[in-house]
Amino acid sequence: MSTPYAKLPAWADYGLIPLINLSVAFIVAGFVVMLVGENPFRAAVILVEGAFGKGTGIAFTLFYATTFIFTGLSVAVAAHCSLFNIGTEGQAYIGGLGIALVCLSLDSVMPWWVIFPIAIVAAATFGALWGLIPAYLQAKRGSHIVITTIMFNFIAASVMVYLLVGPLKPAGSQAPQTRNFLAGAELPKLNWIIELFGAKIRSAPLNICFLLALVMAFLVWLLIWRTRLGYEMRTYGHSPKAARYAGISETRIIITAMMISGALAGMMALNPVMGDQHNVAIDFVSGAGYVGIAVALMGRLHPVGIVLAAILFGMLYQGGAELAFEMPAISRDMIVIIQGLVILFAGALEHMFRPYIQALFASVSPKSVGMQAVNGKGA
Repeated sequence: MSTPYAKLPAWADYGLIPLINLSVAFIVAGFVVMLVGENPFRAAVILVEGAFGKGTGIAFTLFYATTFIFTGLSVAVAAHCSLFNIGTEGQAYIGGLGIALVCLSLDSVMPWWVIFPIAIVAAATFGALWGLIPAYLQAKRGSHIVITTIMFNFIAASVMVYLLVGPLKPAGSQAPQTRNFLAGAELPKLNWIIELFGAKIRSAPLNICFLLALVMAFLVWLLIWRTRLGYEMRTYGHSPKAARYAGISETRIIITAMMISGALAGMMALNPVMGDQHNVAIDFVSGAGYVGIAVALMGRLHPVGIVLAAILFGMLYQGGAELAFEMPAISRDMIVIIQGLVILFAGALEHMFRPYIQALFASVSPKSVGMQAVNGKGA
């Protein structure tokens, strides 16, 4: 009869295993760099320095991380309810539509500090409503949430293409995008915070959405671990049968969780739309919804882990751009390969090393040592 694996302490489960997975991903990425004839150690130095070596790099890293925090939290909230929301990409798209309607209507008559809260509500509402439809189909019709959310990504993209080449495109413009927002819909930058530490920033889009993302991470922590609703969501996620036996409405909990997830995804659009490009263009989400899946898995569905994982992926995006510039042999496609390796080992293969680590902990645990002593004495 095989010996059951020991339960890992929190520091090993949430720190050691992700660190091992990440290290293996970078080791494999190093071999990929070697295949094109470059020095993997120099590439690693350029990657890190490009993301954190200068003030501008830090600002861009945190800008990208802001986007991934929102999408990672979106995936995590649904996952705690045992719902695999692959629709954050589409929900963010539709959230951008809500922001566009607010900004285009109010940017000439109101300042940013009035428009911003309204845009937050609009983005969250539009994203939540886009998440409501797959949730209803799952709760009432038994449609699988993975299939419906994937399909709704394509529907959202098609809706946005129609609007951006038609009703929302300004007259005389050839670009598939809205008009540029006026100053009332432009968010203030946070670059001055980094400059307080002596760093110089030429130009970077880091804005107050980063602070909003941190606030939402804290609120998600409160929701999941400090409220009755969060307890019901986790209960349903662990055992739907037990949740039904406890009187938790399956329909209510699925719809609520997906609407919160969709709201967080919709709020992601605030960062690129109001904080950077100041318009809504086709493909402004740029795959951030799918990256959010890896961020949530790597962060173990915990807001603190998600923030750290989002910064890691922000580093890969910003440092990868610097790496492609400094090492021409490493193209943008190879940067995508490196990012894919991190997603592979930190997400899809996150449990690959767990049995070995659990066995190691079981062999050195005090209980295991005591049992061996008893068995040796009996012999």
